[in-house]
Amino acid sequence: MRSLPLPLALTARLTPVAVLACAGWVLSSGPDADAQDTSANGTQQTQSEKKADGGPSDPAASRKTYDTALAPCTSVAVKTITSLVPGAKTAGKEIPSTDTRLRRTCSWNALKGFDYRWLDISFEITDSDAAAQSSYTDRLKEKSGGGAVPGLGDAGYSVVNLTTEDKQQTREGTVIARVSNALVVVTYNGSDFETKKAPGTDVINTGAIKAAKEAVAALRTSAG
Repeated sequence: MRSLPLPLALTARLTPVAVLACAGWVLSSGPDADAQDTSANGTQQTQSEKKADGGPSDPAASRKTYDTALAPCTSVAVKTITSLVPGAKTAGKEIPSTDTRLRRTCSWNALKGFDYRWLDISFEITDSDAAAQSSYTDRLKEKSGGGAVPGLGDAGYSVVNLTTEDKQQTREGTVIARVSNALVVVTYNGSDFETKKAPGTDVINTGAIKAAKEAVAALRTSAG
C-alpha cells in the first residue's frame, strides 16, 4: 500500500496543543460590599455579615472537588481506543503541559488502510465550580451549533463539524463536560483518504460521547 500524506488540516493537529491558562475568580471588595439589605424577617444585614453567617452568597464561587488533573491516557478502556482509533498504540501519547496539575491531554491517532482517526482527551482544573461553569459556557459559544448530552457530568454538550480541504473531507466531533470544578474535553475526528469522504456524523458523535462518558466516570472515581 502506498504511503499517503495527511491533509494540511490534520498535519497541523500533530503540533502539541497550546496550554490554556486557568483564570481564577477574584472576589472584589469596595464600598458596596457592606451595603445594607433587608432579610425576610425585616432585620438589616450587610453583605459581609451574610457571607459570615452562611447567607445567600453563591457557594459555587468557592466550592471545588478536584485539585489536580487526572492522567488522561488511562481514563478510557483499551477496547474503546482500539474501537475508535484502529491501529493506534493504546498507551496514547500525553501532550506536554506547562502545568500538569491544571491541564493534561492525551492523544491517539492512526492510519489503517485509507482510514484515519484521531482522538484527544483533556482534563482541565479550575479554581471553583463557578469558574468551571463560566469556562464551560464560553466554550459552548465558541462551538455553537451542537446540543446538550443528558447525563454527562454536571453539564454536557456535543457538536460535530465537517471541513473540506483540497477536496478531502474531515468530520470532527467535540464533547465538553463539566464535573464540579473540572472540564473534560474530547475531540474525535476522521477521514477516508481513498474516497475523500469523512465518516458519518453519527459515527463521530457517538464515538466522542462514548469516550467522554468513560473519561467523566474515571474522573468521578478518582474523587472517591
